[in-house]
Amino acid sequence: MSHPAAPGSAGALASSRLQQHLQQFITHHSIEGHLLIALSGGLDSCVLLHLFAAFHNSPGIRLSAMHVHHGLSPHADQWAEHCRRLCASHAIPLQVVRVHVPCDSGQGLEAAARHLRYEALRGAQADYVVLAHHQDDQAETVMLQLLRGAGMRGLAAMASHDAQQRLLRPLLDISRAQLAAYAAEHQLGWVEDESNHDTHYDRNFCRQQVLPMLEQRFPGARKALARSALHAAEAESLQMALAELDAAEALRGDALNVASLQALGEVRARNLLRWWLSSRLRYLPHREHLQEMLRQLLTAADDAKLALLLDGELGLWLRRYRGYAHVVVDLKTATMDIAWDQQPVVALPDGSQLYFEQRRGVGLALDRLSGKTLRIRHRQGGEHFKPHANRPGRSLKHWLQDAAMPPWQREQLPLVFGDDELIWVPGIGMASHLQAEAHEDGLVIRWSGNPWMDSN
Repeated sequence: MSHPAAPGSAGALASSRLQQHLQQFITHHSIEGHLLIALSGGLDSCVLLHLFAAFHNSPGIRLSAMHVHHGLSPHADQWAEHCRRLCASHAIPLQVVRVHVPCDSGQGLEAAARHLRYEALRGAQADYVVLAHHQDDQAETVMLQLLRGAGMRGLAAMASHDAQQRLLRPLLDISRAQLAAYAAEHQLGWVEDESNHDTHYDRNFCRQQVLPMLEQRFPGARKALARSALHAAEAESLQMALAELDAAEALRGDALNVASLQALGEVRARNLLRWWLSSRLRYLPHREHLQEMLRQLLTAADDAKLALLLDGELGLWLRRYRGYAHVVVDLKTATMDIAWDQQPVVALPDGSQLYFEQRRGVGLALDRLSGKTLRIRHRQGGEHFKPHANRPGRSLKHWLQDAAMPPWQREQLPLVFGDDELIWVPGIGMASHLQAEAHEDGLVIRWSGNPWMDSN
């Protein structure tokens, strides 16, 4: 436990500035509701809690805190107890969440612990999670992203206000030295994580050795790096705005027109492809992988069965069909054979549903279905279908090709058979000889999961 020196005039100045900064942050972003303070017990989060304590029970704001107990340090229980005492002194509710950090996750111990910490914080019932990241943290993040060859999104580092993720970082413009001065003035105590001095970790190496050396030669290096993150965030925002403009011309539903990509030129096409994939993937592919995707999309023959794996765990693939790119989930559907037992709704294995409704003069004539067992199956191949009385019957494959239905969706279709005769196909229609006439009661079938066209 550290006990800073007694307050002085510099500390008082720091205190005034930080309190004013926080008030402006809350006002500027119109922050209200339940705010959850991420409390590690270290200097940064203890200052954060102390600053926010002034707003506890203010109109429109309710505070609580969470300490994530990783159990990685022999002092972890002491840290949790320190957080309990600190929150009790401000009458702020505290939740201590214990997590088990696997040593063999493949992400590394530090990354695995961070993932579990964010998972616990985001899982809480709060309007915002408030984090104590400061200017020095931002500079370290930019430095590490530079060394990884990151693009604008990576160099933008951390946002002070992330509405999508419900994250607030009100101290991102404040240096650690300013936080230490504030802690000294208010005689705050905090805990020290011994792992912060282990330069085996990249961030600690950057913090302990690289940035101090840069500061000696380039005073203000941390502030300059953090400022670069703001420039990168603006550039990333402009890239995304451009992609949205290009998408207005290139998208049809969820599919991306390959000819429109081709017309944009390489840089804008790659930017649009990245934007399109960003809303569908957990992690964006690196630049070389993205470039190869673009090359294959633009050069594949029209009849090529292009399939590029995007996320093996989720079974996501990039496919191309009739000039459009699609992100497709490989459902690996098992053989389906469901007997219809007069129920109005049939739940299918993929989560979609078939609805059955009796109506006069439309659908499949009930009298002519009498004696037939209706079964719901997937396509096996070789099916024949005649949906129009004045046109010859053809193979189901031809009907689906004419409807421009992509091959991967054809395999997921729930087909309805009367005994062994195909009598209804989503998006195509029903067997012509079974269509109800105006004076007949009919059975109308509708599929809730048709992503390509309205079911008939």
